[in-house]
Amino acid sequence: MRWSLTIGRFGGTAVKIHITFVILLAWIGFSAWQQQGPAAAADSLVFILLLFACVLLHEFGHILVGRRYGIATPEVTLLPIGGVASMQRIPEKPAQELAVAIAGPLVNLAIAIVLVVISGQFNLADFMRLDDSQISLVSRLAAANVFLAVFNLVPAFPMDGGRVLRALLAMEMGRPRATQIAASIGQAFAFALGFLGLFGNPLLIFIAIFVYVAAAGEAQMSAIHESARGLTVAQAMETSFAAVPAEAKLSDAVETLLATAEHEFPVVDAFRKPVGMMLRKDILAALKDHDREAPVAGFMRAPVETLRATTPLEAALDRFGQLETSALCVVDADGVLVGLLTRQNLAEMMMIRSMRPDWRFERPHASRVAAD
Repeated sequence: MRWSLTIGRFGGTAVKIHITFVILLAWIGFSAWQQQGPAAAADSLVFILLLFACVLLHEFGHILVGRRYGIATPEVTLLPIGGVASMQRIPEKPAQELAVAIAGPLVNLAIAIVLVVISGQFNLADFMRLDDSQISLVSRLAAANVFLAVFNLVPAFPMDGGRVLRALLAMEMGRPRATQIAASIGQAFAFALGFLGLFGNPLLIFIAIFVYVAAAGEAQMSAIHESARGLTVAQAMETSFAAVPAEAKLSDAVETLLATAEHEFPVVDAFRKPVGMMLRKDILAALKDHDREAPVAGFMRAPVETLRATTPLEAALDRFGQLETSALCVVDADGVLVGLLTRQNLAEMMMIRSMRPDWRFERPHASRVAAD
């Protein structure tokens, strides 16, 4: 995620904080200092840092259970609204998704129980006084963890409760329909939250917008994966495109750019094996600052991301989710370039299949590659 700083790594997962989280800490400390002095500011900052440490443990609850099912999580990011664990894929089986989703809230409940045992007391009124420095830090933190567990179990996307609901519904009606129902509930919850925010709490409006967008995105992603089900990369890839030879000059890349409407250009060696990728913006940036005789090898993006034509299209979608790239090179068993899979032609293919689910995608395995 952009504007994030890595603060550590645990078991292959990078722990990051977003710059807005740092801004939140500064704002909380400054506000508390102005209202009640330095002691209150220190207390507020310590409480928020400990609270977000609990949020981080919540996310690692998801991560560690996900690893049991072979799901890696490259990074987890702390935001002002909570934590975001970037799992490489969603668990395929409803029972697995249920286990991963419930793990986070269970971590918060476990933390709350430990803190209650330490403090020796628990008062429900602490829920409404989390910012009251007169209440012990341990009691406030216990109450906050109970609140996090309960709030996350609201049966609406993107909260864990929405994923629990989808997992339970998917056991009876399948993932696509279950996702639509859970996403609709999530959007309805967002409207209710935003309405409450109109009565004096702007933060609720901000959270409502996030919940609505996340719920819509989850529904859209589910629809895309459903459209891709049963297809291979060969059925969706572009088979007619321009490639740039590795020994070409910048002027050759410019001519290729002008001759086509493409935005992604594979760079291939003498055996037509991809060695890099050039984007339209790369060519234009190079043209601005370098001589036309400069070799394109100095401006290409390498190493290049490749996949086989026989790869299931759903797996390719997961690859796009993990990488910040707009195109993947498709190769045969010998590593020779046979196609190009872009976000644009994926969207077009999905649109066709949504309009005509019975449409048969019969694409040739041989490619027609133009290398100037």
